[in-house]
Amino acid sequence: MTHKVLDETTESKSAGQRTPLLGLTLDMLRDLVANEGLPRFAAAQIADWLYKKQVTDIDSMTNLSKETRRRLNEKYIVGRQMPLARFVSSDGTCKYLFHGAGGHAVEAVMIPDRDRATLCVSSQAGCRMNCSFCMTGRQGYHGNLTATAIINQVLSIPETADLTNIVFMGMGEPMDNIDAVLQAIEILTAPWGLAWSPKRITVSSIGKLDGLRRLIDETKVHIAISVHSPYSSERFSLMPVEKAYPLLSVIKFLKSYDFAHQRRLSVEYIMWKGINDDRLHASALARILKPIEGVRVNLIRFHAIPDSDLTPCSQSTMEAFRDRLNDLGITATIRASRGEDIMAACGMLAGKKDQTNI
Repeated sequence: MTHKVLDETTESKSAGQRTPLLGLTLDMLRDLVANEGLPRFAAAQIADWLYKKQVTDIDSMTNLSKETRRRLNEKYIVGRQMPLARFVSSDGTCKYLFHGAGGHAVEAVMIPDRDRATLCVSSQAGCRMNCSFCMTGRQGYHGNLTATAIINQVLSIPETADLTNIVFMGMGEPMDNIDAVLQAIEILTAPWGLAWSPKRITVSSIGKLDGLRRLIDETKVHIAISVHSPYSSERFSLMPVEKAYPLLSVIKFLKSYDFAHQRRLSVEYIMWKGINDDRLHASALARILKPIEGVRVNLIRFHAIPDSDLTPCSQSTMEAFRDRLNDLGITATIRASRGEDIMAACGMLAGKKDQTNI
């Protein structure tokens, strides 16, 4: 493992109270230029500089007049910030530490895999969901990330140009910050933005239905739902959110959407020894998921965290669980574990700059 502390950009050090342009949609930029008395067409020019050309300062926007740039510089900055630190795993996974919210840093993880490069982005500093198996949840909630902070994770790493996929599976519950997440997705997918296909983006949720409904209705991204147990009382002991958003209610809601053709729905299922890893759990999970056409299950090895009695089950147990689901007509795969040695694997993100004592 290697660890490198990186410097912030000069602009971020001198930004003061100026407002970031990064993270604004085209409609927001149109409102901005109207309020500033600038030509309407300047909004599209600014969007092009921010998201296509990916400049880091307003003076680089050379097709804007000098007077326009001067006026923008008085109140605004681009808003790009370099990572605070970089951690490199023995398997090639890179974890980046960024300014977050409430004085707490957040992490983004870049996972290379042959011809793919997936970036796992955070949407909150900490998390309100308090799942017992997650380092992020243990630190509590410190604030929502802005769309600026979310898009900055995508644009301010060395691998930006190589990215093929983005997953909202980092720190935080995306549905608990749905406005900023939807704003970021619009920027990622709009023709005037980064112009990504929504099929390159997956958003994970514990099943917070109000935000999940908006995500499905307003975007075409793939959806991942954290389940971890088919039994309500057991799931509640692992995920307190089960009380507010019972799994059966989430499944009933998801049944009304087409996941066989329009987008992919996956179920995330972390496996623990002696907890949720037997044949009965596999059968119960298949029974619950059967009504949703096209659903698939990602089985995830648990990565041990401090002060937890939960332990990972064996690879053979995971394979037997996978085979049972497949036999019952539910497509299931075992997700490869990446970045565990730098605390970058599933459930291990904690937003700490000095991680030697984690």
